[in-house]
Amino acid sequence: MSDSHDRAPSLAAAVVAARAAGARAVIHCGDLIGANTLRPLLALGIPVHTVHGNNIGDPVALARLCASSGGLLQYHGIDAELELAGRRIIATHYPHHGRGLACTGDYDLVCCGHSHRASIVAQPNIAGKTTWLVNPGSVAGLGAPPSWVLGDLEAMHFELHETL
Repeated sequence: MSDSHDRAPSLAAAVVAARAAGARAVIHCGDLIGANTLRPLLALGIPVHTVHGNNIGDPVALARLCASSGGLLQYHGIDAELELAGRRIIATHYPHHGRGLACTGDYDLVCCGHSHRASIVAQPNIAGKTTWLVNPGSVAGLGAPPSWVLGDLEAMHFELHETL
């Protein structure tokens, strides 16, 4: 998920739908803006990893909320290097950073946001393989229908979900 821009109800609805579809973790690629955007997710019980994006909002409040969540919410700052389901993943906000990171071959999956345009691309990398580059669009529906992506990390299969 990405670019919720202080729309807590939109983000929470997408997380509820993702959890119902089998998601076991959420990666948010930035532009949350306020800590209160994440607050409703505490009740949902699914781990959330987030980066800040270009609309930083109040990073101190965001860091405090995440620190008090018992590990459920994790604020990684500018980018997040993760290992989930045995896959090497990095989340960043900007698509041009994401494309560059995907080309290195260091990751199985690169997640980005910012453009508010969803895309799922098998990006060729310098190792002669491909890295998945996923931009879920804007969960707030800014400039395009609200969207998010559900990924199966075992099969490396990704599907776009548009919610109205």
